[in-house]
Amino acid sequence: MVDIYEMARRYDTRTTIFSPEGRLYQVEYAMEAIGHAGTCLGILAEDGIILAAEKKNTNVLLDDENFFSDKIYKLYDDMVCSVAGITSDANVLTNELRLIAQRYYLQYGEPMPCEQLVAWLCDIKQAYTQYGGKRPFGVSILYIGWDKHYGFQLYQSDPSGNYGGWKATCIGNNSNAAISMLKQEYKEGLKLDEAKALAIKILSKTLDTTKLTPEKLEVATLTRSSDGAKGKTVVTILQPGEVTKLIEEHEKLEKEEEARKKREAEAKTSTS
Repeated sequence: MVDIYEMARRYDTRTTIFSPEGRLYQVEYAMEAIGHAGTCLGILAEDGIILAAEKKNTNVLLDDENFFSDKIYKLYDDMVCSVAGITSDANVLTNELRLIAQRYYLQYGEPMPCEQLVAWLCDIKQAYTQYGGKRPFGVSILYIGWDKHYGFQLYQSDPSGNYGGWKATCIGNNSNAAISMLKQEYKEGLKLDEAKALAIKILSKTLDTTKLTPEKLEVATLTRSSDGAKGKTVVTILQPGEVTKLIEEHEKLEKEEEARKKREAEAKTSTS
């Protein structure tokens, strides 16, 4: 019987070659690269959206004071994205997203609808899986934005060019565990403050770290300054002090929950 890895090597030299099972191995390898990247989490709320991203590079010698963010990119006034994967690939794609959005604004005099921008970039990503001499972009992207057509929106795209709209999702390392928790914890009609608490709770349980610190996290929110189409979109990168406060609130709730469970267990043993 032919070993599965030996079979894969016959068909993984080019992105344009299908295996007998109908698989494109280079695209799957790109997805695998994303699985080793820092976690990015997005949650849609009634009054805004939150993006939380794990920072892999926490070197104290890194000078990042002049950067908007390490993991979160502003595309235009109404849209922000976070990336998981190869950072250099992400820089190319985010620059392309900004160009597409500005060309649309120049031509039509209004901001580009969120889904239209995502779909446009996904057409480019798909082309890199179909033509010879190219490789897929090794990056997945979470997009958060607002437009006058559908309000607050959250999208995710992957190296194959597929994309989808989500209420809450996660990409990167341990994303499956985070999505499983989101299925249980997410509720319709969440407020932004509740979404922040949920994001910290999920990341605290899924990140490969013993304790959450603001140095390891980047959190951004997208809200509207007033109701209706006349308001302005406000993108806020939370400061380390604000992230620390969220982590402390989560740890306080965790201790209260543990104490409650302990009291219930003691009550059961005493009655029995």
